[in-house]
Amino acid sequence: MAPYHIRKYQESDRKWVVGLLSRGMAEHVPATFRQLLKLPRTLILLLGGPLTLLLVSGSWLLVLVFSLSLFPALWFLARKPWNMFVDMTLHTDMSDITKSYLSERGSCFWVAESEEKVVGMVGALPVDHPTLREKQLQLFHLFVDTEHRRQGIAKALVRTVLQFARDQGYSEVVLDTSTIQLSAMALYKSMGFQRTGQFFFCIWVRLVAVPTVCFTYHLPSAQAGGL
Repeated sequence: MAPYHIRKYQESDRKWVVGLLSRGMAEHVPATFRQLLKLPRTLILLLGGPLTLLLVSGSWLLVLVFSLSLFPALWFLARKPWNMFVDMTLHTDMSDITKSYLSERGSCFWVAESEEKVVGMVGALPVDHPTLREKQLQLFHLFVDTEHRRQGIAKALVRTVLQFARDQGYSEVVLDTSTIQLSAMALYKSMGFQRTGQFFFCIWVRLVAVPTVCFTYHLPSAQAGGL
């Protein structure tokens, strides 16, 4: 197992970070596709569509063309929300990581480096909402390269965020993930995060039935000791 260390983001890390983001989102496409195939409405389309077309047109060729075109269309639908997320992210907070995460106190962006390569990352921004009673820090973009998983890097990155939140006087750390990211949800639960709700962030996610899940970590008081 190659050693790694966690440090603050530098501009020279950008290509690695963007690559991690893109690859991390692309990983979810096969699972989303499988999820999509299990939906009742998809099964009705897969089974009832060709039969209806055959009864109406009487053409087996038309049925074959319809069936062959259906799976690429479903794959496109499975990819759409993840591609959309990457595009949105690269035009918002990650368009300028230094400005978004490192220009003010109370936010930060870290990378995990191993053998002079960025193999993991995570960011944190304060939640600015007038109705909040607690001072919250939101965890963003936790990714670890596939070849460097099961080494404790993801857990170390999360602990870095939690320690930062405590040092900065936050009361809670919150994050959003998806139901398709089973290992991520297991990690957060094992570290003491509590599931607090779920939502669909766009119509494309609703179509593939992959809701976003909200988690919250309640930070102990300064007198309670370390994390």
